[in-house]
Amino acid sequence: MRRFTRRGLAGLGLAAPFLARQAWAQGSYPDRPVRLIVPYSAGGVADTIARIIQPKVAEHLGQSFIIENRTGASGSIGAMAVAQSPADGHTFLFEGATFATLPLVSRSLPIDYTSAFIPVVQVTTQPYMLGVRAGFPARDLAGFVAEAKRRPGEITYGTPGVAHIGHFMGELLQLMAGIKLEHIPYRGGADVARELAGGRLDAGIISYSSLRPTVERGTTLLASTAAERQASLRQIPVIAETYAGYELVSWTGCFAPAGTPVAAQNRFVAAIHHALKDPAIQARMEATGADPVISSPAAYQAVIAKDREVARRIVAATGLSIS
Repeated sequence: MRRFTRRGLAGLGLAAPFLARQAWAQGSYPDRPVRLIVPYSAGGVADTIARIIQPKVAEHLGQSFIIENRTGASGSIGAMAVAQSPADGHTFLFEGATFATLPLVSRSLPIDYTSAFIPVVQVTTQPYMLGVRAGFPARDLAGFVAEAKRRPGEITYGTPGVAHIGHFMGELLQLMAGIKLEHIPYRGGADVARELAGGRLDAGIISYSSLRPTVERGTTLLASTAAERQASLRQIPVIAETYAGYELVSWTGCFAPAGTPVAAQNRFVAAIHHALKDPAIQARMEATGADPVISSPAAYQAVIAKDREVARRIVAATGLSIS
């Protein structure tokens, strides 16, 4: 029987693929800085969480872990940048639940989210908050709904983009409360918060971490989109207390370009979990209204599938679509 040694393989020009696989097995990944592309503006919930975990992830990877903001088009600009990157484990997308909702309503996305990405690891889950500007003539959800019924279509609310999960939250509230609001899309939660604090928006549906800095400027947090009150935010009611069954929360997680080696995915997951187990990081996340999640890729995929199904029902009821 003919036996091939490593030297023999090299002589046949076959050593490169073999040695490449061996290098993966020996854990040479990553061999250069790893990029995490956040498709929303700096200061928003995704950006905030990415920067909380950044040092610990870098520590575990043994390489620089670079956060890069690529904003616009409800996150699709950043997503496209990742999809077009080499599938070698050195570029990941950091997205939220909009990953599940956007493809359902946009007919002009430059990529197919289902085939272009692999869901690698969920990082957090967090509800969004309905907040209103200083001077708005309502200080609770009942008053907000009453005002919206008095002035149908006149009250503005901002979210981080058309078909963003925040937009779906607003659509669901309108359906269940029987009201009509005017949606104003932005590039990220931080932009919504700025406009709200400046009095140029009536309301916003964004993360607690984005809204919190505006409270001292008169913003009132009316309600959370979670099914029940968070332990760390007991003072904030949930929409479900008024409209039973209302529940739509966001999350953050990492996606890799399709074809990324499993070994790289596993190494990256280990780095994320290393960060999420750190008590200091857990405390910082809690302060933003987010809860760290340590779960399997299969569980992460189930979360995405569930959100897509909820979004489909909202689209069927509202006819929501974008070109």
